[in-house]
Amino acid sequence: MAREIVSDMDGLRRTHYCGEVALSDVGSQVVLMGWVNRKRDLGELVFIDLRDRTGLVQVVTESKSTPASFEVAQNVKSEYVLAVRGTVKKRAPGMENPDLKTGAIEVQADEIRILNTAKTPPFYIWDDAGADETLRLKYRYLDLRRAPLQRNLEIYHRTSMAVRNYLSSRGFWEIQTPMMTRSTPEGARDYLVPSRIDKGKFYALAQSPQLFKQLFMVAGIDRYFQIVKCFRDEDLRYDRQPEFTQIDIEMSFAEEEDVWGEVEGLVKYVWKEVLGVDIEPPFPRLTYQEAMERFGSDKPDTRFGMEIKDVTPVFSGSSFGVFRSAIDQGGTVRAIAVPGMAGASRQEIERLTERAKLHGAKGLITVAYLGGEVKSQIRKYLTDEEIAGLAQATGASEGDLVLIVASDFDTAVTVLGRLRLELASKLGMIPKDRYNFLWITAFPLLKINEETGRWEAAHHPFTSPFKDDLDKVRPDATDEEKGKIRARMYDLVMNGVELASGSIRIHRRDLQEKVFALLGMSQEEARRRFGFLLDAFEYGAPPHGGIAFGMDRMVMLLAGAENLREVIAFPKTASASCLMTEAPAEVEPERLAELGIILAKDVKRS
Repeated sequence: MAREIVSDMDGLRRTHYCGEVALSDVGSQVVLMGWVNRKRDLGELVFIDLRDRTGLVQVVTESKSTPASFEVAQNVKSEYVLAVRGTVKKRAPGMENPDLKTGAIEVQADEIRILNTAKTPPFYIWDDAGADETLRLKYRYLDLRRAPLQRNLEIYHRTSMAVRNYLSSRGFWEIQTPMMTRSTPEGARDYLVPSRIDKGKFYALAQSPQLFKQLFMVAGIDRYFQIVKCFRDEDLRYDRQPEFTQIDIEMSFAEEEDVWGEVEGLVKYVWKEVLGVDIEPPFPRLTYQEAMERFGSDKPDTRFGMEIKDVTPVFSGSSFGVFRSAIDQGGTVRAIAVPGMAGASRQEIERLTERAKLHGAKGLITVAYLGGEVKSQIRKYLTDEEIAGLAQATGASEGDLVLIVASDFDTAVTVLGRLRLELASKLGMIPKDRYNFLWITAFPLLKINEETGRWEAAHHPFTSPFKDDLDKVRPDATDEEKGKIRARMYDLVMNGVELASGSIRIHRRDLQEKVFALLGMSQEEARRRFGFLLDAFEYGAPPHGGIAFGMDRMVMLLAGAENLREVIAFPKTASASCLMTEAPAEVEPERLAELGIILAKDVKRS
């Protein structure tokens, strides 16, 4: 076997990218550089599929006409890095590859240089059959060679450029804010950075630029945006990462309609630039209450029907104990009609019931309209009027299965909302090529923390309440009053995913202090944590509002990816670790001592 050749570029300069060689180049000399995707050795002929980020091109070398390049080609292996100099030729009739952008041509190699060899990769780069994700993340630099991920990164780049171009054209300035700041409540735990100089004190990695962008408005910047890294120490899922990128936007002298108009224009521009898809504003609007009543979610997927219906009036006089008990206790009876599922087996009904219980219901009632008959586990408790009223209220017809939950409002709609999504996916009811945007508005200002049982800001404590609800913003407000305070908050939702979230902000010190007090924060604590913001409000803060997009999430939707890890170059796992660099990792004791930190395990040992 001939000795492998490893050479530098030595004066060769690339003239074309692999995927861009075309019929118009036939007869031309080209220099290509890239990786060996595959090699086929036919004895007197060697074919190499050469790959770079633009695609593949076929390189051919013959033993008789180009013996030097042929000898090198015989020693080439998968993922070797090559430089190829040759002539573009049209493929012979019948030998074209219609599935390849360069499938009508090939490059007859005059010279092949091996710029670097490669070990056998732990998974196939060219085959999209699907390697184990753990392995892919460990060798992420190899995973990123794959065409689907390179396409996603290209979409990320094009989206970033489109966002910057559009917002700049609308008079927004991109200004950077600090990543290291002080710890403030933003809805999740902070990542802390110890100070070497002030031992015992910590910076926090910013969860968002919220306070800084409000200070920009005080400073008279008027229109600001930033594509910014943010950090949140929270439990992860498919659309959440510990470090993520946000498109941050803020406007002075703005009300909801002003923000919505700018955002709708941005979305229209991005979808056209990146996907070539026309999006037509204005987007529909639903209040938070309406969304929960109809879809059981504050981020509803409206690409299909199967909406939740209030059937409490139908059963207001019911003799069935479950319905009667829920209604008498101030609860509700809600239902959805599932098309074509009336013939579901007992096992399927049992699985649905278990899913309902898993989501919080005590049980699930089903009513099937099949063959002119009505089948239900509670059929004997239902009158003909109730059966007819249920069909009318839910829109159920022959062949449909009605699912009913009787409980408090939150449980009933949430359970049915989740079953709605699961069944729509299972039944193939969700169109894949549709982009349904809508605004969710008038969120509650406060929510109860399930762990502490205390009221906290549903969004953040700088969101302005509705003017009509200001009388409830006081320290002695009852729980009932606190639950009814509406926020001037809004979310942009697409296909069941929260794409952006924002609000009209508080811009007066007196109102901000009232909201802090409503949250149980003393004047001393408010002053200690937010004194700089409160002081700024006394120097002519204008009314202002804004919004923040999840940039990674937007690209995930544009790319049609299933999770954020597919659009982030170097993502973390569900346990917030990096398999490639093995972060987080221990540090030397000397470094900890320099920072004035003693680990709990070391304290216990000593």
